[in-house]
Amino acid sequence: SRFRYHNAERWMTTLEADFLIEPRHAKEALHQAGFVTQQALCGYLLDVGFADAWNARHIKQDIAKALAYANACGFGHDSPDMARLAAVLSSYWKWGYHYHDWEEDRPRTGGFIPATITPLVRALVDRVHDVTGHPRPKGCQRRPQEARS
Repeated sequence: SRFRYHNAERWMTTLEADFLIEPRHAKEALHQAGFVTQQALCGYLLDVGFADAWNARHIKQDIAKALAYANACGFGHDSPDMARLAAVLSSYWKWGYHYHDWEEDRPRTGGFIPATITPLVRALVDRVHDVTGHPRPKGCQRRPQEARS
């Protein structure tokens, strides 16, 4: 669980830094956000007792399903915007850098752009941090001005 959360946090830091330097195209932002969200939710589900093999068999990379299971098990992240984004992200694996041609498999973004994706995913990763109690990995500590009020 801690490894998955740390993996999500490290990739989230990269997503935030990349967006600040150069706003990303929706495809790349969605792909990376999908990976971060999948890792974070998997970490939570492991924490509450779902075996990794069960997750792999039943949830796979379906972000909407992972979020629904997490919320049913007390995660408490009932954000309508995150639920909409989770539905979009459920196909994130298709948008990998080498898996499909962008023009042939353009993701339906649901109106999300990198500027709206990043804060939603950050809130979800922060929620995993809050409910699991896992420490943030070294180098991923939130600066006070970034912390939620």
